[in-house]
Amino acid sequence: MPSLLSRNEKLVLIPTYDEKDNVTPLCEQILALKLDADILFIDDNSPDGTGAVLDGLAAKYHNVKVIHRPGKMGVGGAHLDGIHYAYANGYTHVITMDCDFTYDPADIPNFLFYANSRLGYDVVVSTRHIFNSSLAGWGVWRKFVTHMGHFLTTLLLRMDYDATGAYREYWIKNIPEYLFDSVTHTDYSFFFESLAVLNLNRMRIYEVAITNSQRSLGSSKLKPIDLVHSLLFMLQLSYKIHLKRDELVLR
Repeated sequence: MPSLLSRNEKLVLIPTYDEKDNVTPLCEQILALKLDADILFIDDNSPDGTGAVLDGLAAKYHNVKVIHRPGKMGVGGAHLDGIHYAYANGYTHVITMDCDFTYDPADIPNFLFYANSRLGYDVVVSTRHIFNSSLAGWGVWRKFVTHMGHFLTTLLLRMDYDATGAYREYWIKNIPEYLFDSVTHTDYSFFFESLAVLNLNRMRIYEVAITNSQRSLGSSKLKPIDLVHSLLFMLQLSYKIHLKRDELVLR
């Protein structure tokens, strides 16, 4: 894993798997925002050659960095690796997002605004449950999965936040790194598990409404079996929250 102390305080973290057609336009859109931020791509040995494209971007732009993992090791694991990289390299803010353009990079300054406001939120998460247009163009199945996930996290995990999305900002200067060490899942369950841990440990969380677009290129990596695993784990996590709260409250 590369280790180079950054001149910037902000890190944009983007896991990739078979995204060779998306990485260059996404990278250039983020750079155009002039955020004084580094961009870290974490690629899971994409068969389509994404890694080689990323190496080219890193050679072209001094603030683009790449971590190559040996195989498909889970999107949650990529987020954890990137967050720990941020702690090790002196960043204070981490913005996480997908590479498929379902999230608009233009929303990043809005995340940072609330993180740097006088209230100083520790975590800023995107929500797709405020605007009626947030899921415009999505198919019935994807809308159902999104709304069902929100219903279950609200019911079982006692969180009103949109806990299943990847578009977030963490003010890690204010968040003890050991809280992320307690996150056990490296698949899609990472998203609601990490937010549950941060919420239980009294991190200040704020929601920013966004509009999700359809993927511009490629196909979704989320499979039905992932949904089953996430549901089973959510039930286990709910049990811990209700009956074994001390295992998650670490402060």
